[in-house]
Amino acid sequence: MSGEDGAGDGRTGRSGRPERPARPERPERLTRSERPGRRRPGRGRPATGAEPAGSGAARPGATGPGVPGETRAADEAGQAFEIVRELEVEGSPAQLWAALTTGTAGWLWPMEYEPREGGAAPSGGTVTRWDPPRHLGARVEDPDRVPGQSLNQLDLTLEPRDGGRRTWLRYVRGGIFTGAADDRYDGAARHTDFHLHSLGQYMAYFPGRPVAFSGVHGPLASRAPDAFVRLARALGLPDDATDGARVRAQAPGGELDAVIDFRSRYFIGLRTDETLHRFFGRNHFGAPVGISVHDFGAHANAKGTELAWQDWLDHLYG
Repeated sequence: MSGEDGAGDGRTGRSGRPERPARPERPERLTRSERPGRRRPGRGRPATGAEPAGSGAARPGATGPGVPGETRAADEAGQAFEIVRELEVEGSPAQLWAALTTGTAGWLWPMEYEPREGGAAPSGGTVTRWDPPRHLGARVEDPDRVPGQSLNQLDLTLEPRDGGRRTWLRYVRGGIFTGAADDRYDGAARHTDFHLHSLGQYMAYFPGRPVAFSGVHGPLASRAPDAFVRLARALGLPDDATDGARVRAQAPGGELDAVIDFRSRYFIGLRTDETLHRFFGRNHFGAPVGISVHDFGAHANAKGTELAWQDWLDHLYG
């Protein structure tokens, strides 16, 4: 997962990011760690007590034991950062490995890895570690492929739990931010938590199922401060509806009989019997709002879904 800090990537369809020019000398690091709290099994919800994590680029898009941490260190060439999360999800390590490498369209967006060390990774990156189903690493150093970063790297460690029925995941994303580094860091951290929550939902309810992915983002007007509040109200969600509430959301083509699986001022997650709908309040990070739909139904139509939600956004903010 690299570049998980923005609105949709515009790709649709059925369905897999971070080598190294000389790195700037690292200054002394300042680290902040947070002690996790309790989490209900299978939900993939961050247990740090912090609000779910995200960003301000242009892409759409659970913690358990351990101490998630966040590290930042600034220098003239940019700001080095590291985001660490630990979580447990339903399913065996082999099932989670598949979700992280070939099944990303089910909870993030479609990506592909060449299955070997030194192989191609998403966003023009290189696979730095390929040890299924235990350890995955990737690295990207192209700022044109990961805007706002001169370096992005990913390190994932998987271990079985509960006799292999569940899997512990240690997620580490690091690199160097350029430009408005603090804003990008906040966005990346918030998106990370929401994406990992979505991974937990996928593993609990839709593991391994074929999926049609659609991703869209709103017009420039959806960058307004109240844009995400307007989106929630257009969906017909009561202001006081929180995680676990069953709702009938207003969507293109009719109502969604859904459960709110995630809600904060930055993100909304709706789960139906056949879909995960993800709504991204990227207006908080200076970008248009975004929507991704992961449709596991037998008659899913990725392009039709994309066009319908794009029209919905254009009318909402037009």
